[in-house]
Amino acid sequence: MAARWSSENVVVEFRDAQATAMSVDCLGQRAVLSGRRFLYIVNLDAPNEGHRKISRQSKWDIGAVQWNPHDSYAYYFAASSNQRVDLYKWKEGNGEVCTSLQGHTRVISDLDWAVFEPDLLVTSSVDTYIYIWDIKDTRKPTVSLSAVAGASQVKWNKKNANCLATSHDGDVRIWDKRKPSTAVEYLAAHLSKIHGLDWHPDNEYTLATSSQDNSVRFWDYRQPRKYLNILPCQVPVWKARYTPFSNGLVTVMVPQLRRENSLLLWNVFDLNTPVHTFVGHDDVVLEFQWRKQKEGSKDYQLVTWSRDQTLRMWRIDSQLQRLCANDILDGVEDLIDGISHLPEPDKTLHPQDSEPQHNSGHGDEEALKEDFLNDPLVGKKTDQLGLPQTLQQEFSLINVQIRNVNVEMDAVSRSCTVSVHCGNHRVRMLVMFPVQYPNNAAPSFQFINPTSITASMKAKLLKVLKDTSLQKVKRNQSCLEPCLRQLVSWLESVVNQEDSTSSNPYALSNSVTPPLPTFARVSNAYGSYQDSNIPFPRTSGARFCGAGYLVYFTRPMTMHRAVSPTEPTPRSLSALSAYHSGLITPMKIRTETPGNLRLYSGSPTRSEKEQVSISSFYYKERKSRRWKSKREGTDANNRPIKAAGKVIIQDISCLLPVHKLLGELYILNVNNIQETCQKNAASALAVGRRDLVQVWSLAMVATDLCLGPKSDPDLEIPWAQHPFGRQLLESLKQRHGAGLHSLVRVFSGGFPLRKPNVP
Repeated sequence: MAARWSSENVVVEFRDAQATAMSVDCLGQRAVLSGRRFLYIVNLDAPNEGHRKISRQSKWDIGAVQWNPHDSYAYYFAASSNQRVDLYKWKEGNGEVCTSLQGHTRVISDLDWAVFEPDLLVTSSVDTYIYIWDIKDTRKPTVSLSAVAGASQVKWNKKNANCLATSHDGDVRIWDKRKPSTAVEYLAAHLSKIHGLDWHPDNEYTLATSSQDNSVRFWDYRQPRKYLNILPCQVPVWKARYTPFSNGLVTVMVPQLRRENSLLLWNVFDLNTPVHTFVGHDDVVLEFQWRKQKEGSKDYQLVTWSRDQTLRMWRIDSQLQRLCANDILDGVEDLIDGISHLPEPDKTLHPQDSEPQHNSGHGDEEALKEDFLNDPLVGKKTDQLGLPQTLQQEFSLINVQIRNVNVEMDAVSRSCTVSVHCGNHRVRMLVMFPVQYPNNAAPSFQFINPTSITASMKAKLLKVLKDTSLQKVKRNQSCLEPCLRQLVSWLESVVNQEDSTSSNPYALSNSVTPPLPTFARVSNAYGSYQDSNIPFPRTSGARFCGAGYLVYFTRPMTMHRAVSPTEPTPRSLSALSAYHSGLITPMKIRTETPGNLRLYSGSPTRSEKEQVSISSFYYKERKSRRWKSKREGTDANNRPIKAAGKVIIQDISCLLPVHKLLGELYILNVNNIQETCQKNAASALAVGRRDLVQVWSLAMVATDLCLGPKSDPDLEIPWAQHPFGRQLLESLKQRHGAGLHSLVRVFSGGFPLRKPNVP
């Protein structure tokens, strides 16, 4: 082990550790490096003066390790290995395993200590379960959350003690531990696997996700269909976490070359370029965490562990922190701080000032701060990446990469100018936003030159835009970007219809009725984000009912899957649009007809409902003559009607342990057991349950009063007279041969009896 010191950071090499995970304790004193053979405990105050080891014997690497974040439990840390979590206790330079948590049936992917309750630990696994454990009773988890897919990440909310989030491939589920039966919210966050998940330290509803799709996305889970902001990257993002100061974000990229710098610091309000690059590691960073800030120090320290087997501690001084700060909010804090240090006014009251002053002292500071933060020009910076609160913030969050659209925005005059070019048509509009917008106050739309569409088209387009804007503002939601997308979609549908009419001059000229898709900024192969929470239709299923019936349905025999049987079933209804556009699965995109790619969203029109169906795209008809002969009848247009799948109701009462009719016919007379058995046997025979007839008949014989015990043993009826005894004697006689001597020998324990002396 060697150490190198510099003014910026500390570097410690652990060449033999081969550690896969790292964690820093809540006191900022120790770090644990987890290898297969040893756990290394490093003193962060003197990392070059040696370290302690905790030996472990396991053929499995440690997947995740974390110290307890509470001061009173600072000597506990948890480490997951395969299907088990070991709880370690480190005190006075020695470490040992206190207990183990065993409940998962597959590999544990992540763990996280609760932020507010020191005894709670949550674990996620590939087995689709998320367990919340109380370390005071480790026999079984206290709460069990079940998902359809395995979870790769789990994190407690940093402001809400009952809330936690899990990632499942490219999706995120939000849970409330008080309602474990189902997730409270669902985010279709990425198209590829999510590697990192982190909650905002100050905003209860905001979180960041990093993914294999080369992006970091910011979400408010109250608005699950649209991300707040995106950080596009050129390579997959391994981790993305908020900083404990200002508005910073630290990301770890997966480098294409070993010596690329993958550790970056960002300002979440300006994601164009990173504010700092941490240069030093020769390989990808596996883990990074923050040390607790030392008392009296304004500097922070970032601790990183890399695949190059080096531990580094980076000094984040006030100047670097300022690069992540919000200038406007910093100005507010300086202003408030200056006000708080002003000398107190003269407390001698004049006669005209005898009335009480309500907003004095601290109240003045709060009122001034509130007035300043309510200014529309600074509203963007004060929302902490939450929902748009002002027009300025909506302008700053709008996606300017919408095809064929140019937007010029002016927050001061509360207006914007939109220019759209599609085919031979050009539209230029002036959009004016009222002061109350978006609180149930819609903007106004006005055409300005140059606009080349006809008057009838203008009227139809205005109606589309007004309907869209009213639909949004009635829910107090911003509407500019949905209206822009409606505008583009409407013009494209007009151009497509004109192209089809020009290619077929004999076609009837129908009125243009464009679809009204209102899809979000995320354009993905799933199609409609509005249908992303609706499960994919089932093509077969079965249900038992309490009346003794099984109801099941199947797809038509004439249909078979259009994709390979090994392909998984899609998750949501919106996947139908992917099949319509030539896409097979969200992760396998066909490129046969890329020009026909169309994403459905909103409520489809009647013609679209007829075209987009599960039987049209997910399944296709068999072309064999054997199946063509099974079509039955034709419709009004003399088109053959395809056979539909059958719904079958099967009576399975004979297979159930309970029988409704027998429950009505049975009697129970405790005063006459013989009568009860006799009548119940007759009832079982009446419904065809001969197996129950035999049971009741045996019960009737076995409860005969003549077989009851007597007070005098000599008066007992011989055992051979018992219905069970006679049958047993006969079987023994046949098995052991004829003769009383053999039977007596059997009942005497197998020993031969002495023959009597015969004179």
